[in-house]
Amino acid sequence: MAGYDEYAAAVRQLSARIREGERGAVAEAERRRALHAGVSQLGQRLAAQEQRLAQLAATAGLPAVPDPDTFPGADTGPGGSGMDGDPAVVLAEAGRLVDEVDRLGQQAEALAQRPALLPTWSPTARAVAVYAGCAAVGALVMLVLVVANGVGVVDGVTLGALTCAGLPLISFVAGWLVLGRWGRPALATTDPPRYAPLGFFICAVAVPLAYCVTLVLFRLVR
Repeated sequence: MAGYDEYAAAVRQLSARIREGERGAVAEAERRRALHAGVSQLGQRLAAQEQRLAQLAATAGLPAVPDPDTFPGADTGPGGSGMDGDPAVVLAEAGRLVDEVDRLGQQAEALAQRPALLPTWSPTARAVAVYAGCAAVGALVMLVLVVANGVGVVDGVTLGALTCAGLPLISFVAGWLVLGRWGRPALATTDPPRYAPLGFFICAVAVPLAYCVTLVLFRLVR
């Protein structure tokens, strides 16, 4: 029965194609579910990154980042920027970019935990350097006053008062302000340690000591 055999073969072929189509539909549905899950995960990560970025900007006193939809070329629809082609490839590239943003965000947070002034130094070493630098400036001013005293522009009482009290105090206050302004990390919620006793000691000793050394040198030269 050739007709029956042809009919049976056609039924088997149709059944095979139906099963193949069903398997293809299941695979496509599974692929779409995987893509949807991947997009949802990336969306959650991006939302968390935007929230963290807004917090960092607010803490550091920086302007908020504009909405990405306002950027030129931000259209991701048909004919937009980079959404044509295999969705799986686009999703993989988006995941790579999100990973890169995570890495850069961690680096930015680590840098924001450091002060702008001598970021790799310890707080104590930074304070010593700042107070010593301010005391050195005070000592230079003291040298100018010594020269001015020698030519009669500044009297001895004024020179002594500035050397023993005025310049050390000004140097200390300057160091205190510098540490408060540039020794504070961008993300700090409290004032950084400024080591006031140590700074006052450095300034109170350095400027008068520089004055004494200057007098000795002048006497040796004469």
